[in-house]
Amino acid sequence: MKQTTLIAAKDIKKNWYIVDAAGQNVGRLSTEVARILRGKHKVDFTPHMNNGDHVIIINAEKVLFTGKKESDKTYYHHSMHPGGLRRRTVAVQRELDATKILERSIRLMLPKNVQGRNQFRALHVFVGENHPYAAQKPEVLTFVKKGDNK
Repeated sequence: MKQTTLIAAKDIKKNWYIVDAAGQNVGRLSTEVARILRGKHKVDFTPHMNNGDHVIIINAEKVLFTGKKESDKTYYHHSMHPGGLRRRTVAVQRELDATKILERSIRLMLPKNVQGRNQFRALHVFVGENHPYAAQKPEVLTFVKKGDNK
């Protein structure tokens, strides 16, 4: 009978990837990035270990929404005080801090526990092309857009 081999913590190697979000759909980009942060793209994926990689996302302000979500989608936050409900549309959030759009989308796709919080720390989102992680020599990741696989 075959046994499942588990990877030890000392054997985990974390790679760095860079993704250009310009022209990408938020949901499709987020699912792929969350998959990489969890480590599900690796053959030695172990659910209880954090063997995901680091992901740098540039051009976060150029990410796209389908349909009328730019004006209709609303982000809610409550301060837990009476009358403390805060609402922001995507357009307003993009003006205030465009990185929060992708960060929130990806964070909600990760596990809601300590491991998910640790995996989320490996996400680095930036507005524009510049980022401080050039020394890590990240590999460029490109995702196939829907309709481009013809």
